[in-house]
Amino acid sequence: MRMNERERFVNALLFKTVDKVPFFPGNPRESTLKRWHEEGLPESQHWLEYIERHLGISLKSPSDSVSLALSFSLIPEFEEKILERKEGHLIVQMHTGEVVEISDDFDFSYLRKARDFVTRKWYKFPVENEHDWEEMKKRYNPSSVERYPADIKEIQQKLLRRDYPSGITIPGPFWQLRDWCGFENLCMLMVEKPGFVLKMADFWKGFVLEVLKRGVSKGSLDYVIINEDMAYKEKSMISPGMARKFLFPAWVEWVEFLKSMDCPLVVLDSDGYIGELIPLWIEAGINVTIPLERAAGNDIVEFRREFGKKIAFWGGVDKRNIAKGGRYIEEEIEHILPVIKEGGYIPSCDHGVPPDISLANFLYYCELLGRATGWL
Repeated sequence: MRMNERERFVNALLFKTVDKVPFFPGNPRESTLKRWHEEGLPESQHWLEYIERHLGISLKSPSDSVSLALSFSLIPEFEEKILERKEGHLIVQMHTGEVVEISDDFDFSYLRKARDFVTRKWYKFPVENEHDWEEMKKRYNPSSVERYPADIKEIQQKLLRRDYPSGITIPGPFWQLRDWCGFENLCMLMVEKPGFVLKMADFWKGFVLEVLKRGVSKGSLDYVIINEDMAYKEKSMISPGMARKFLFPAWVEWVEFLKSMDCPLVVLDSDGYIGELIPLWIEAGINVTIPLERAAGNDIVEFRREFGKKIAFWGGVDKRNIAKGGRYIEEEIEHILPVIKEGGYIPSCDHGVPPDISLANFLYYCELLGRATGWL
């Protein structure tokens, strides 16, 4: 039985039979690639092509692939500007309206996209009161033509003939409200002004749903990732009860629509320890979670024992053990091997690949991962 990339990806996460488990070792950040270039990765070669050649495999990603690029961002954006220069640091206003302090080693492009690990200190958020909220709402018009590709009909038709996975990412309600209000401010509002938070969450639910209805055609998506990042190292940032009150309605409504569009996989992305949140996600219809950070206490072996086939996993390989190398990588792969064999799991580094992982250790990890997933 030989499968294409799309069949392999979808079947793997639906606990169905696959010829090989998808090979997704993890994505290195800019600082990681800088180290690898110093250790022998040719600057002219993409890191994944280098891995393929090293392992003697071909992942066969199509060069003519298209994606359904929908924008859930604010339109118009705030002006990006430097407000103050300090010794080695910048205080800037981001395109999202947040005022943050960053090292002057970075520019605005690092704040727009996760090119590398950037530490920030937040000073101000764009929504501090209901007046700010009324102004912010004006930037989220689902009818804005900029939210949709000009050739969206052509893209939708091409996607019907795809042999590769097609997906999009949505900012979840916790993620988006936190960007508007700030984490601590949002948590205080949930206690002191729950009606205001419900109003913002309901607006976000409806806005995202309207963009999806305008942009998603039947059969055009295999997966949707909902970004939430709603947990610390050992606990969730808000209780499951608060998540049910403020976030659950959006998850349920989005999942219902996506399933009606034949999108089989809804993925919840959250760092931190997620064990107390998984039951709520399952109830909402979410059937995959990522990245399952081991340092936060997540263990896919224990989760599989507890939740069975109610939810699939994507991630879960301890980046710390990859960095240690040798027998630590061997023990890590051995630990997760039973879950790989059971299905419903795509193993990958449990977040962006950090620069403390050498090229040699990453190559060894990829070799063992290739054997465990059936590529070698």
